[in-house]
Amino acid sequence: MPQASKLLETVSRFPTDYWNDSCSIEELTWAIERGAVGATTNPTIVLQVLQQELPRWDKRIRAMVAGNPTWDEARLTWRLVEEMARDGAALLLPIFEREGGRKGRLSAQTNPVLYRHAAAMADHAVRLSQLAPNMQVKIPATSAGIAAIEEATFRGVSINATVSFTVPQALAVAAAVERGLDRRAAEGLECDSITPVCTIMVGRMDDWLKVLAKRDGVSIEPGHLDWAGIAVIKKAHRVYQERGYRTRLLAAAYRHHMHWSELIGGDVVLTIPAGWARRFEGSDIAVVERFSRPVDPAIVERMLELFPDFRRAYEVEGMSVTEFDGYGAVVRTLRGFVQSYHDLQAVVRDFMLPNPDLRR
Repeated sequence: MPQASKLLETVSRFPTDYWNDSCSIEELTWAIERGAVGATTNPTIVLQVLQQELPRWDKRIRAMVAGNPTWDEARLTWRLVEEMARDGAALLLPIFEREGGRKGRLSAQTNPVLYRHAAAMADHAVRLSQLAPNMQVKIPATSAGIAAIEEATFRGVSINATVSFTVPQALAVAAAVERGLDRRAAEGLECDSITPVCTIMVGRMDDWLKVLAKRDGVSIEPGHLDWAGIAVIKKAHRVYQERGYRTRLLAAAYRHHMHWSELIGGDVVLTIPAGWARRFEGSDIAVVERFSRPVDPAIVERMLELFPDFRRAYEVEGMSVTEFDGYGAVVRTLRGFVQSYHDLQAVVRDFMLPNPDLRR
């Protein structure tokens, strides 16, 4: 490891935590050496890891298929996802034990096709939480997902809200967690071991406004839209502090160095893909506190003026919970996650039904 690790310096000097944005054992090992205290996955990431590490998984998948002759591809796919999650959780378990359960968790995502079914998401969250003592479970911040987050929290799950881009979503998630924790307390159940986080996919917020700019022919100063996600997470954090929420914010979906550098110093989690982490390590960017610096008000005002969807994302009352499902970034991301889930099943299907046209 290099003597001067910028990531290790980030987490050593500030309350900012670093997670690896993958369950890849190789990538997670590298990240832990540089101060990572968690990891996160989703269907797209699991598919990427499987494609990158197929030789490692080939025998295990074949054994699963052979050992469970009545299982369909969905059940086999979830067994694969669960095994990947257990492997990552085992690597993080020493951190979890060292930190008294406050850090060292592996996030696994509930089935993305359940995004409209609160009870099913809560049940799946409970199942995933039982894979290892240090599991965190991702539930989308859809209208049904908000209800699922409350119920899963009540049932003792440390949630990680995902498919979340906006201040209204982040506040709805935190309020749902508070209701779940209050219900636990009223039943005499402990709450101290529960460590909820709420993701804001900062890069995907930027992406959505860039899609709108192109679609609608909106002209804006170069670089302004790279601040959209940063502005949202900094605004959400201020409101979290004002309201005393027990959920931590997490920045995901990296697109440029400011998704790291501008968030250094905040009491937040940065879940960084390995490729971006390596770029940050090799950069000449100074590790200094920037989280408390507000985004240039002129940039924020310009985005508010030109993009109604930024106003919906930035204002505390910008959207109601029932409007979350129709927000463009939510729809685009859910479609991607569902497609990745089906693509992952297709990989498993190739083990169950090898293509005879490719045999020799």
